Amino acid sequence: MNTVVAGITYRALLGRRRVILLLLLPLALVGLAVLLLAFGAADQRTAMQLMDKFAIGTMLPLLGLIAGTGVIAPEIDDGTILHLMSKPISRPVIVQTKFLVAASLLALFAAVPTYAAGWLLVRNEDGIAPGFALGALVAGIAYAAVFLLLGIVTRHAVTIGIVYALVWEGLVGNFVPGARKLSIQQWAKSIADQISDSAFLRADVTISFAVPALVVVTVIAVVWAGRRLRVFSLTGDE
Repeated sequence: MNTVVAGITYRALLGRRRVILLLLLPLALVGLAVLLLAFGAADQRTAMQLMDKFAIGTMLPLLGLIAGTGVIAPEIDDGTILHLMSKPISRPVIVQTKFLVAASLLALFAAVPTYAAGWLLVRNEDGIAPGFALGALVAGIAYAAVFLLLGIVTRHAVTIGIVYALVWEGLVGNFVPGARKLSIQQWAKSIADQISDSAFLRADVTISFAVPALVVVTVIAVVWAGRRLRVFSLTGDE
């Protein structure tokens, strides 16, 4: 990890309008938990639905898109990435640093609020809050890698990412049984199911598949992004 690149990336991302987007979804999640608590709907079934449908199903992929593309796509669009690549810094190191920045932001803006919302509703009952928080953390790391790669390989990363999040993850991954094995959301639920003993949570993908899949996707995306950035620097591509 290069601390200079990390500092520049944090300042650029958190100083733009993206930080507002990063805050809106977690605040909405916690706000919904507070409302449910106030109206006496703080039970395991409700907590599970909130964690599954909103925290993992909506908030996490969108935050992954914002953070993953936000750490590098704007620099490619405005050309400032060329200035960074002119420095004596390895291209893979640039990518790895930006990946770690995106992953850390997802830990802060996705995993922490997920735990907070779950804790507000059912405390640590049956491991629901820590289970989904861990699922959000691990899946967030995978999302950071995938959307970082997308931000490098195409100028339409946000559009493609939204289609992926809403269509593949939101519809296909939830309603087509065979496609669930290829859904990061479903892998997150497998992690949560491994931690939680709640009867309302049932993962459709085994943990023995979900964990290796998360690792493989993350590693391949980061390595591919590093190679793609090296080609970018040599050819002046896009």
